[in-house]
Amino acid sequence: MSMSSEVVKDMQDYLETVVGLGTSVNLKGKSFLTLKDFSTEEIQYLLDLSKELKKKKKAGIKGSLLSGKNIVLIFEKTSTRTRCAFEVAAHDEGATTTFLTNSQMGIKESIEDTAKVLGRFYDGIEFRGYKQETVEKLAEHSGVPVWNGLTDLYHPTQILADFLTVEEHLDKPLNEVKFVYMGDTRNNMCNSLMIGAAKMGMNFVAIGPKELFPSGELVNEMKEVAKETGASIRVTDDVNEVKNADVIYTDVWVSMGEEDQFEKRIKLLKDYQVNMDAIKKTENDEVLFLHCLPAFHDTKTKIGKEIYEKFGIKEMEVTDEVFRSKHSKVFDEAENRMHTIKAVMVATIGNL
Repeated sequence: MSMSSEVVKDMQDYLETVVGLGTSVNLKGKSFLTLKDFSTEEIQYLLDLSKELKKKKKAGIKGSLLSGKNIVLIFEKTSTRTRCAFEVAAHDEGATTTFLTNSQMGIKESIEDTAKVLGRFYDGIEFRGYKQETVEKLAEHSGVPVWNGLTDLYHPTQILADFLTVEEHLDKPLNEVKFVYMGDTRNNMCNSLMIGAAKMGMNFVAIGPKELFPSGELVNEMKEVAKETGASIRVTDDVNEVKNADVIYTDVWVSMGEEDQFEKRIKLLKDYQVNMDAIKKTENDEVLFLHCLPAFHDTKTKIGKEIYEKFGIKEMEVTDEVFRSKHSKVFDEAENRMHTIKAVMVATIGNL
């Protein structure tokens, strides 16, 4: 789709206003490691910027906000959405990317030394891996913005995509949303959603077995944040707490690196599956279902087949019925990874 030069100029001018000229928010040079480091205003700014960049892409406008920028993407863990989102987002705005999986970082060269080298080559660094400590060291020593594409503790870029999807589908502000997470409540997704919800003043409920409750330290920390933002943070094992939910969210029962835990997790989490009974318990016919993906909702994957053969279950954290229902917005959510990641890169290293 083509547009007139006047429309393109208007869009570029508006983007410049959203990005920085008309707001007190300035994220230039800042790393994106956890939403703990960002204020309510800064998170909303990134969401608003994402919306404008999404409009720009839908209009077919080729951007230049990252023109001349070089970005390295470090992956210890496998990826579909995170890698593709970063690469397409960077390309859309004129940046080049290097996909790095076979470096000497932590093997023959320290994280500190690797960070100093990469900081000489690149304008921004993305890291997706295991230890939060690794992404923090990269940020400490590289001298350029570092973006957390997922660690065992946090997944902040995913939360931006989740909240953007909620804003697109609910006719209410985030601080009026009841957001329910069901399942393994001590994983990186629940951690990050709790942080995001606390920052944005949301009513957040984590529902799961007591054996898999999140860190008490994190819960208490977010309850303190909630005092300032008006949020509500609760953790419970009562599935009836889904009542009046605007959003039900879940994630896989076994995270990367825990593949030997399937039998134990299935026993612990079978009563916390997002199925139509859970949807009905919300008493909200318009409740949204979200999932960061991939999801075990059928047996059309290698692991899904293996789990069925070993344990006799065809669906785990979400049923196929819910996954394919009108409530499910998981593919809108997946697309929004690209738009929100683009916003993070533009806000922190863009040509503004």
